[in-house]
Amino acid sequence: MSYTSILVQLDTSSRSPARLSFALRLARQYGAHLTGVLSCFTPDPRTFYVMAGYSEYYEDHRTLRQERHNALEQAFHAELGNAGVTGSWVESTGDPTNDVVRLARRVDLVIAGQEDPNDPESFIADHFPETLVMEAGRPVLFYPYAGEFDTFGANALVAWNGSREAVRAVHDALPLLKRATRTTVVTVDEPRDTTRGNRIPGADIALVLARHNVKADVVQLDRIDRAENTPAGRLLLSQASQLGADLIVMGAYGHSRWQELVMGGATRSMFQSMTVPVLMSH
Repeated sequence: MSYTSILVQLDTSSRSPARLSFALRLARQYGAHLTGVLSCFTPDPRTFYVMAGYSEYYEDHRTLRQERHNALEQAFHAELGNAGVTGSWVESTGDPTNDVVRLARRVDLVIAGQEDPNDPESFIADHFPETLVMEAGRPVLFYPYAGEFDTFGANALVAWNGSREAVRAVHDALPLLKRATRTTVVTVDEPRDTTRGNRIPGADIALVLARHNVKADVVQLDRIDRAENTPAGRLLLSQASQLGADLIVMGAYGHSRWQELVMGGATRSMFQSMTVPVLMSH
C-alpha cells in the first residue's frame, strides 16, 4: 500500500503556502499525483445587496478574491514544476465542504489545514474540518496553523483505544509508519468506559504492525499517570511532546445529533490544539 494520489486543501490564509510545501514534499516522497483544491469562504451576495451602498463593496471584494485565487493557482503550478511532481488544480465553485469531500473520495490521502482563530481566511465553513474527516472516507492529515516541521513521520505516536476508528487510522497510516524510525502505540486507560467489548489492546496492534515490518513500542497511560479529570486529548498531546513525536495517528470520533455534528473529546481537543501534523480516519 502506498499513497499514489494526494489532495491538498488550499485557501487564502497565511498558512496555505506552508501547507502546499508540505504536500509537495509528501507527493515527491511517494511519487504521488497531487491535486490542489482551492476552497474559500464566499459570502452570500444577498447579504450585501440588501444594504444600501454595499453592492459596490461586494464587487470590489469579489475582484480581490479572484486576484488572490489566480495568484495561488499560478504559485501551485510553479511549485509543481520546481518539485518535479505531477498534479492538477481544482477550484471549488459550489459549497466548499461538499466539493472537497467529493474530491477527497477520489484520492488516497487528504491534506487539510487546522482552522486558525486569528486568521479569518482559514475559515471555510462551519465544522469544515470535522465534516471532512467524518464524510470523506479517506484519511485526512491535518497541518497545524502554527509551527515549523523540519521532520515529519520519523517519530510517530499512534493513539490507540482498540476501536474501529483507531484500527482504520492505523491501516490508513501504514505508508507513513513503514518509513518511521520510531513508532509508539499510546493507550489511554478509561476506567469508566464499559463499551470496550472485544476491542483489542495495544500489544495486539503492535503485533499487527510488526507483521508490516513496523516495530512499535507500547505505552499505557492509566489513571495513576494522570490527574482524574485530565482530558485524553490533552494527555496525548503531552505524551507526544515528551516523545518528541512529529506525527500523531488517531481515529476520529463523532456523530450527528439533530443536525449538529458532535465530536468526541480527544478529537475535539486535537482540532483545537494540535501541535504536530495529525492523521485522522473515521
